[in-house]
Amino acid sequence: TWFISTAMATHLPRTLEAAGTTLATAVAVGALIGPAQVAGRLLEFGFLRRVPPLLSARLAARAHPAGVAVLLTAGPAAAPAFAILHGAGNGILTIAKGTLPLVLFGPRGYGERQGWLMMPARVALALAPLLFGLALDAWGAQALWLSGGIGLAACGALMVLRMRP
Repeated sequence: TWFISTAMATHLPRTLEAAGTTLATAVAVGALIGPAQVAGRLLEFGFLRRVPPLLSARLAARAHPAGVAVLLTAGPAAAPAFAILHGAGNGILTIAKGTLPLVLFGPRGYGERQGWLMMPARVALALAPLLFGLALDAWGAQALWLSGGIGLAACGALMVLRMRP
C-alpha cells in the first residue's frame, strides 16, 4: 500500500489527465484526497472502531482498486469517486499500519517488529515514483491497473492473516 500511496501522491494529476480529465479537473479532483483521508480516519475512529482491525484494513485495501475500476470503466466523470475511494482507503490504512501489528502480534517487541515490517514498505515507497512513472509513460491510464493489482495483492495478503485468539 505504500507503493500506491506514493505513486498517487507523485503522479495523480498526470494519471487523471491520462484518464481523460483536463488539468484543471485533475487538480480539483486531487484536492479531494486530503479531505477523503480525514473522512476515512474519522470513519475508522467512529463506525469502524466497532469492527475488528483486520476487517477495516481489508476494506481499506480494497478502496484504491475499487476506485481504479470505477475510473477506468466509467471514464473521467468518475474521477471524483476515484479520489474519494483512494483517499478514504489511504486514510484508514495509515491507522491500520500502526494498529494492526499491535493487534496481531501484541505489544511485546512492537517497535522492532514495526521496523522489520516497514523495511520493505520503505523500499516500495522509494521505488514507486520511478516505477509508476515508467508504467504511466508506457501504458497511460491503464497503469492504474498496476496500482489496483498491487492493492488487491495487499488485500489478499490481509485475507491470509488471522487474529490472535
